[in-house]
Amino acid sequence: MPTEEESLLGAIAAREGIEPQNLVKDAVLRLLEEDAQIRAGIRRGVEQADRGELIEQAEMDERFKKMLKR
Repeated sequence: MPTEEESLLGAIAAREGIEPQNLVKDAVLRLLEEDAQIRAGIRRGVEQADRGELIEQAEMDERFKKMLKR
């Protein structure tokens, strides 16, 4: 008997017209790509901070507000 998660996955996959394993594969690949982008951004930020390239708190607050609106 499928678990609740397996049933949900099957329903979503059916609605999208793809196999459940392909749905999972696509989701994992997107997650890994997003994670790689986030980690690269953090590395760039640390490198900038190490060079003394810092911004004021108010500017950072504005950047976060813009990011959250996406």
